[in-house]
Amino acid sequence: MSTTSTRGATLLLARHGQTIWHAENRYAGISDVPLTDEGRAEAQALGRWAAAHPVDAVWTSTVARAMATAEPACSALGLTPHREPALRECDFGVVEGRTLAEFEAENPDRAKAFRADPVSYPFPEAEDPRTAAARGARALRRIATAHPGERVLVVAHNTLLRLVLCSLLSIPLSEYRRVFPHLRNAALTELHVRDGEAGLLSLNVPCA
Repeated sequence: MSTTSTRGATLLLARHGQTIWHAENRYAGISDVPLTDEGRAEAQALGRWAAAHPVDAVWTSTVARAMATAEPACSALGLTPHREPALRECDFGVVEGRTLAEFEAENPDRAKAFRADPVSYPFPEAEDPRTAAARGARALRRIATAHPGERVLVVAHNTLLRLVLCSLLSIPLSEYRRVFPHLRNAALTELHVRDGEAGLLSLNVPCA
């Protein structure tokens, strides 16, 4: 029996640090929005956590705010981060850079439908949430397969990670906003992944 099939990986999922748009509750998907001072402090706290609880590898999305959040942890551990395009945030279409309240004022019926079922009724011109969930879940399974028996820090994004958690834990995707209302910036969610199956060990644990 192969080592990969018998030894699972522990994935420590972290949302990137705060950005200016997140401080204003604006949707930041594909846009390259920098971290705030608080976001940089959160990244430093994640780095201190990694120094005290070492991991074997660090993976990030290719979006700058995620890479900047992972940098202190990589520096503390002497690791070179792996970049994974499939971990990028969802494209939020016409709501990119805007708040849900702003969209609702313009299109109340579509906003109401989104609140009721954000997967069947995503924002206009947005990435299909089912597509995002599938690409993210495949990425985490690949990462777990590449690191059997190891602990891996994965820095990505709020909506993408919530969709992926639903996918891996057999929760209906349409429930992602209710079941996982918010992943805190730079907090840790721990998954054990083996043979493509995942178990949730902890959720939204502060690293500070």
